Amino acid sequence: MLGSETTLRSELDLSTRREKILHEQIEAERRRAEALEQQLHWLRKQVFGRRSEKGVPVEQHALPFATAAGQVEADARDEDGSDEHAARTAVPAHTRRTRGGRTPLPDDLPHEIVELRPADAELCCAGCQTEKVRIGEDRTEELDYVPASMVVRVYVRPKYACRQCENGVVQAALPARPIEKGRPGPGLLAHVITSKYGDHLPLYRLERIFPRHGIDISRKTLSEWCGAVADLLKPVATQIAADVLSSQWVQSDDTGVDVQDRTANPQVRTGHVWVYRGAEASAFYDFTWARTSAGPLRVLAHFRGYLQADAAPAFDDVYRTLPIAEVGCWAHARRRFKEALRTSPNEAAHVVVWIGELYGLERSAKKHELDDAQRHSLRHERARPILNRIHAYLQEITVTALPKSPLGEAIGYALRQWDALSRYTDDGSLEIDNNGAENALRPLCLGRKNWLNFGSEAAAHRAMVLLTLVQTCKAHHVDPFAYLRDVIDRVSTHPMSRIDELTPRRWKELRRSRSAQAE
Repeated sequence: MLGSETTLRSELDLSTRREKILHEQIEAERRRAEALEQQLHWLRKQVFGRRSEKGVPVEQHALPFATAAGQVEADARDEDGSDEHAARTAVPAHTRRTRGGRTPLPDDLPHEIVELRPADAELCCAGCQTEKVRIGEDRTEELDYVPASMVVRVYVRPKYACRQCENGVVQAALPARPIEKGRPGPGLLAHVITSKYGDHLPLYRLERIFPRHGIDISRKTLSEWCGAVADLLKPVATQIAADVLSSQWVQSDDTGVDVQDRTANPQVRTGHVWVYRGAEASAFYDFTWARTSAGPLRVLAHFRGYLQADAAPAFDDVYRTLPIAEVGCWAHARRRFKEALRTSPNEAAHVVVWIGELYGLERSAKKHELDDAQRHSLRHERARPILNRIHAYLQEITVTALPKSPLGEAIGYALRQWDALSRYTDDGSLEIDNNGAENALRPLCLGRKNWLNFGSEAAAHRAMVLLTLVQTCKAHHVDPFAYLRDVIDRVSTHPMSRIDELTPRRWKELRRSRSAQAE
């Protein structure tokens, strides 16, 4: 009898262990199925869905609190009971855009007047045979396009000599040329650079376009011109980098790009382009082969201030070894919670809407043109309570969230980065996210779809110079062609001690100053 009980107990223990193992296997398969479902949802969204991260999740209507705008406005009124304070802190409501008809054509464009007169016979009155007089007119504007044209500029330099002694021949010197003994003028070079690095037009397409203007230029020649201009304007790009690194804060991000390397196998390797953007919107680019901390450490060796970036491991050594404060990116944190909406809609939606309140405060500050001190005060009063609410909620749900689930990974990212994510409230000049650096990389990501790769490591470094100039022009709302046309023409004779005058920001300021003095 005792032996049968022992046998039953051992069988029961074995069944219990098997049941536990089966439960663990089922749970593991469930987690795997959720992960695969999340990957499928992400891939379908990437292929067929909307890429924009704007908008509020559809689950918001089920949340147990008000919308972002209503919550901020209600809190503002409860705090001091004044509509004026609410106007300064509330998220601006969406307003419908009104249609104002056609946009007027610019007055500064060349105008060609074409007067259409009736026939002479119609200018005589049929009734009394009196000549008709002009009583008014109607004007109809038409916008037309005149194709660009090539111009051959011929420098004629007469020689003068004394007929008596046949000595002392004089001749005017040639002006400084962008490329020594080269044929391209500054306008042509500016057009090539702007087309490739501003309009993302690969050189082989320019090679096919130029014959329309009656000239054949090979892409090899165009590539050599780009390299020569990069070498010529490298001091200006270096000055832009110095201006960025003298800012109080710097944003940084990186992306991969293919580079030809004929010494390797395969001959196309993946390099990395890093962007560094300063508080004045200027940005410069750097190239490295590896995505390690060596590049940021070299560039930021003498920088002191705030560095805002994503949580890439390449920046860990920068924060650890240099006196640089880390600022996190709420766009990256929000992106992870929005990806978790499908598998954990209630928990993720809470966080997404609260993050929306933080962004609502930033939009309000921008709309009312608050200065750094006012933004710091607004963040301290309004953003910190929201941050505390988010932090407490994340600590509450992290106990039940599966570590490898999309929600668990989003919570883990936010809690690990919490000090960095909250640091933007310490200084009113800081940004809430790293989108400025991401936007500065977007033209490169768009361009590489057209020109595919860099021809060599040297070409990659030269491309960084040209990208720095063109994209900084765009950041300061400067026409890249007009800027490059002028700077390429003047840089050879410009004093190096005043090289900062050739950066896009200073170039724009000086032109405005001269225009104001002329008026």
